[in-house]
Amino acid sequence: MAHTLVPSDHVETASVYGRGDEKIGTIERLMLEKKSGTVAYAVVRCGGLLKGEVRHYPVPWDSLKYDVARKAYTTNLTLEELRSGPSELDGEAFDWGDRSTVYRHPQYWAV
Repeated sequence: MAHTLVPSDHVETASVYGRGDEKIGTIERLMLEKKSGTVAYAVVRCGGLLKGEVRHYPVPWDSLKYDVARKAYTTNLTLEELRSGPSELDGEAFDWGDRSTVYRHPQYWAV
């Protein structure tokens, strides 16, 4: 019987495709709200190997939709839009859990 639940280890490493059908990366981890247990956002790993430097970007969980045929997630974001927002390479002071700062990324913290 098909169900709507998925184990976290199946979400981690799942591919993410952006607008225009371009693979933009893979989900590396999920960030959860401590009290409610809901997923706030996914950390998407982009680049690596032949694509140059690896970067990680936050993508709001509600902007990701599961594509059954691909067994991957899709989003309306592009790689360029992700690059315009925060990444872990923004400096040591960057706090992945801080929602108080307004970032220029149009989709960031839209949850």
